Amino acid sequence: MSSTAFSILWRTSSRENVEAPPIDQDKTVDLVVIGGGFTGLSAALEAAGRGASVCVLEAETFGHGGSGRNVGLVNAGLWLPPDTIVEELGETAARKLIDMLGAGPGEVFALIEREGIECEATRKGTLHLAHSEEGLKDIEERFRQGNRHGAPLSLLDRAETAKRTGSNAFKGALFDPRAGTIQPLSYCRGLARAAKAKGAGLHEHSPVAAIRRDGDIWVVEARGRSVRARNLLMATNAYHFGIEAPYTPAFVPFNYCQFATAPLPDAARAKILAGGEGCWDTAMVMSSIRLDAAGRLIVGGVGSMEHIGKGFHEAWARRKLRSLYPELGDMPFQHGWSGRIAMTGDHIPKIVGFGPNAYAIFGYSGRGIAPGTVFGRTAAAALLDNAPEELPLAPVRGHTERFTAAKAAYYEAGAKLVHGLAGRF
Repeated sequence: MSSTAFSILWRTSSRENVEAPPIDQDKTVDLVVIGGGFTGLSAALEAAGRGASVCVLEAETFGHGGSGRNVGLVNAGLWLPPDTIVEELGETAARKLIDMLGAGPGEVFALIEREGIECEATRKGTLHLAHSEEGLKDIEERFRQGNRHGAPLSLLDRAETAKRTGSNAFKGALFDPRAGTIQPLSYCRGLARAAKAKGAGLHEHSPVAAIRRDGDIWVVEARGRSVRARNLLMATNAYHFGIEAPYTPAFVPFNYCQFATAPLPDAARAKILAGGEGCWDTAMVMSSIRLDAAGRLIVGGVGSMEHIGKGFHEAWARRKLRSLYPELGDMPFQHGWSGRIAMTGDHIPKIVGFGPNAYAIFGYSGRGIAPGTVFGRTAAAALLDNAPEELPLAPVRGHTERFTAAKAAYYEAGAKLVHGLAGRF
């Protein structure tokens, strides 16, 4: 099955940019950051704002990885319901994580306003859509748990959900007013611009080859140059490739693809997601819908556009669009792309302290924007102040995942199977 040649919408519509030439000289700094996504650039912004010297090394361009391929839903908390987080971490640690990430969207939108980041910021909440009766039971339980843990959630019936989405396909929805949507690549580039304005040294097209210790200093090699720093943050997440280092992040790579229409006609735009919420559903092979500032409808689902069989995902997106909004008919997709997500076995992010004054942070399992911003900011504070208590989670000495390649292949095959069959029977 063939697929149309597509481009990444966010690269076309981004209004933010920053100059960050490849590294061309040796440096000595307070903090070296590897990876120019939400986590790394949030850390750089925090450190530079404190007056620390910072060097960010990005192998490609800022937001090249998951940050610039994101759906753009600024959600509160993790994908897991809060009671499950308590079961995994214990009451005290879970409460800290739940509270900090519950406040995460507020931190993101405040930062956007403070730094003047042009990223289509829209804080109108998000809708977790019940795709079936079982899905309705799921969001009802999440509603009970969330409210018990202090989240201001609302449960919407089928009629209200249809009114807000413009579709009769859903049984109900869970509304979170703390959340919202952004243009994720613009946000990422805006973080970089703000960090540079505060004095951070930024370098794109500077892939790191090796990390080593020299006494009490970290030495990072990139493009034949050396960056020496007392503190190191590895923020490569799902795009960690080819670095000789004391630790390699362990996760299951998980792919998510998206397709964007042309801007909707005025009549459709007045009906479809007219309130500006971003949405995702309760299906095991989940999907998402949202609008951007130009009125494009963006349909997302599990799967990769970079593997053989990507046409299954495109065909599924076409059927999904017709099933949700029959009136859109054959409205063409103008953009299509996918990105890698770093998923951990327990769906909880990891902070690995793999050496003195060194953290690797990864594994947001599909919740990267607010958690990445919070984890990055607090990682910079924890490293510079030698204060690990600043972090949302206690660092661990190591983390492993078994059968990562097999699990990744299983998830992609499952997505192709579901997308190949969905809507056909």
